[in-house]
Amino acid sequence: MGAMDNTPIGGDTRVAALWDGLSRVMDPELDESIVDLGFVTDVSLDAAGRVDVGFRLPTYWCSPNFAFLMVDDIARELARLPFVREVHPKLHDHMASDEVNRGAHLGLSFAETFSAFEVSGTLEDLRETFHRKAFQRRQEAVILGLRRAGWSNAAIVSADLATLDRVVLEDEEAARQKPRYRELLLARALASTPSDRAFVTLEGAPLTEVTLPAHMRALRAVRINMEANGALCRGLLDARYGEAPAPEVPAHEPDHAAHACGGGGKACCGGCARQVSAFQPTAAPDL
Repeated sequence: MGAMDNTPIGGDTRVAALWDGLSRVMDPELDESIVDLGFVTDVSLDAAGRVDVGFRLPTYWCSPNFAFLMVDDIARELARLPFVREVHPKLHDHMASDEVNRGAHLGLSFAETFSAFEVSGTLEDLRETFHRKAFQRRQEAVILGLRRAGWSNAAIVSADLATLDRVVLEDEEAARQKPRYRELLLARALASTPSDRAFVTLEGAPLTEVTLPAHMRALRAVRINMEANGALCRGLLDARYGEAPAPEVPAHEPDHAAHACGGGGKACCGGCARQVSAFQPTAAPDL
């Protein structure tokens, strides 16, 4: 059997599993899926369990650090699948493509890959920086969702993990971010038992009614920066590759709805994660 169809549909559950795994790989600066951002160009799986992943970035000059981090995360995520034996990400059209692809192929560390350049810090240092930002963005989304559901500041700061697990959030973004926030909360050992506080600082200090307003202002600044960068990345990617979506959409779906495959509504491939255009109208910010 040769290389398989590289689309996320078509009846092969293994290929669908690969795309699902890739959807969990985040652009480190944006905390958004590389699939939703349109960075992944192709995926193939052969009979021996070798996976090849092609991907690209919005500009030729995107940070090599970020590129290498995404390559590393792609390999880590897909290697978890039981049918995968080798993972070979390949970065296209980038100033450091040769170095990144060589490092990925040989299994080199970040420092070894860029040994000819002056690099400071480690890959884990970089990953920690962006995990902190991701935690902040996800936390803000959940808190804003609780506020829109009528929760008081007192109820929010006193909520424990069990309460957070029980609550059903109607706000779409809050509902999307709730399990992602919980994942980082536990991964960073900021909560572990049902009675632990659900909302704490990155250092583990419980939030209070007094500290919450200033804390939310800081989280808002992080979110605005990440949203602006996300809009810029999508615009640059569209300008570079000329793939701005012109989707066919049913009457019930807004015109700005698009999908990671480049289609929307009836034109969608059916297997991608939904991607919302950077030009979607937004409500007034929550203060």
